Amino acid sequence: MNILFISNDPNIFKEGSAVRLRMRAYADAFAASHGGTLHILSRAARTEVITDGTLVLHGVRAGKLGALLRFPGIAHAIIHSESIAIVSAQDPFEHGWIAMKAVQGTDAKLHIQVHTDFLSPWFTRGHIYRSPRVRMPLLNRIRRRMAGPVLRHADGIRAVSHRVADSIVKRYGRNVPVPSVIPIAVDVNVPTPAPLPPHPFTFALIAVGRLEPEKRVEDIIAVVARLKDAYPTLGAFIIGEGRERAKLERMARRKDLEDRIVFLGARADARALMASAQCFVQASAYEGYGLTLIEAALARVPIVTSDVGIVGEVFTGYHEVLSAPVADPTNFAAHIAWLIEDHEARRELAMQAEKRAREHLAETDSSPEAVIGDLVRLVSNASEMVN
Repeated sequence: MNILFISNDPNIFKEGSAVRLRMRAYADAFAASHGGTLHILSRAARTEVITDGTLVLHGVRAGKLGALLRFPGIAHAIIHSESIAIVSAQDPFEHGWIAMKAVQGTDAKLHIQVHTDFLSPWFTRGHIYRSPRVRMPLLNRIRRRMAGPVLRHADGIRAVSHRVADSIVKRYGRNVPVPSVIPIAVDVNVPTPAPLPPHPFTFALIAVGRLEPEKRVEDIIAVVARLKDAYPTLGAFIIGEGRERAKLERMARRKDLEDRIVFLGARADARALMASAQCFVQASAYEGYGLTLIEAALARVPIVTSDVGIVGEVFTGYHEVLSAPVADPTNFAAHIAWLIEDHEARRELAMQAEKRAREHLAETDSSPEAVIGDLVRLVSNASEMVN
């Protein structure tokens, strides 16, 4: 019995990359428990097959449209040639559609991973009257339509949070398998704090994430603009890269915040820098899980966040974090002003968030063995039904 992942992360082909090491851990867990091989099909810089022990990478040079047209046939051939029993897609959209087509006419089971809250209204919505306008990709509307047929054909679904799992059950009911919930793995080892670049701020915000529309970094800039006169030494560090960076830099200039909003780009030491800020902020429109919230909690930084991902599931508002509705910079600003003025609140929130994060990590199993176990149960359940 072997497994095939349908992926879209070219970093898999970089030896030593984080995603390669994670796939290596999955392959080792699968080999140890079932003696099988993990195959991964993904777009790549060139067409090649890399065999790394029980991990086999099938790279295909193709654009997004080319992958949609070619990958079902390629995956179908791999299913037959490599005795694939389970095909798992990294999302219920393009990759889920590829996997769904690939398993047709075979005995392979279809497994879908759901890492994002695609049923949130904010998956397609760009603003409300009191927030900056963010242009959400038209592709998100198409993806939401694709997800329904894919999930209805799935033999198993993995969601990364109960928020996501519950939304799937509410939307599709008994037409889909009950999702299992396996959170994203988090490294509990907290790095030694690293100093932020020299700055004049006495209260520094820090945000970490891709600079893409769904992260709504515009709202963080709007918050600093609202508070800059009342708190002249407030500033924000933005860590991450993405398509929105130039737009966000222009917004900061328009609001005369060039000296208040510092874009640091992608940083390998992002977790170490968190501990040197006075507040971690996240303004995302939606999240499947919210990895950086856990990382910030472990770094003992008070958190102000939009109500997304594991907020309400792991972290409680006004007890471990301060949460605000999506696209509500006024509410965000009020939370941050409170933290600026109340040192004891900052300390208490940070302590409670760290405690709850560690409890959550102790309560859940997101190990490679758990992920592999969620996959192979599809074959085990099928065997039990036949017997």
